[in-house]
Amino acid sequence: VVQETRLYDPDKGETRSMRSKEEAHDYRYFPDPDLLPVEIDAAFIESVKATLPELPDQKAARFVATLGLSEYDAGVLTSSKELAAYYEQVAQLLAGGKDATKEQAKPAANWVAGSLAAALNEHNLEITQSRIDAARLAGLLNRIVDNTISGKIAKDVFEAMWSEGKDADSIIESKGLKQITDTGAIEKAIDEVMAKNPGQLADYRSGKDKLFGFFVGQVMKATGGKANPAQLNDLLKKKLAG
Repeated sequence: VVQETRLYDPDKGETRSMRSKEEAHDYRYFPDPDLLPVEIDAAFIESVKATLPELPDQKAARFVATLGLSEYDAGVLTSSKELAAYYEQVAQLLAGGKDATKEQAKPAANWVAGSLAAALNEHNLEITQSRIDAARLAGLLNRIVDNTISGKIAKDVFEAMWSEGKDADSIIESKGLKQITDTGAIEKAIDEVMAKNPGQLADYRSGKDKLFGFFVGQVMKATGGKANPAQLNDLLKKKLAG
């Protein structure tokens, strides 16, 4: 195949040949006599492979295979070396310093790729500039796990941690955000709400099941949003059933 350089004539709307490249010496390639050939043996290649760090695609694949993350979450969390390291530290701390299970890895991923990433984006910060380090985020997640606070309250605690620079326990204690898990206290709040809303109670018991959400909201309001959601739902169903 003959290669050539062509010139476009805009007046005629056509191209015409300028010169052929087939035999032109300036288009030929030849070894540089001043450069020695590079010879790499198999042993050197293997030694380099052995010292390579875990690459992003490999790390993402591991997050999916061993931690049960979705490919999307794994891709987000491995978008930078620093973010991946932060996430793995949170998950490991949540597991008490051991390898995280899938049950521990998922909430860690949700918070790092969710609330934390949103805060970083809002303030135009990199993960290395985060106002909440991995240890403090893990501390917050532990308070959800042990039912000290609910997931909903945790979001308020996170915002306070970000703005005040304190750890989760300090925020929870100073603001009185501990979750109510005492069955008697929740039942008392339910009884009071039912007594104040006899019309809605009668409607619910006549078949208007959608009013269940109304009662949940009223009890949460009465408890300052601190009633344990799972306990509240179970107790409320029994109370409303009569």
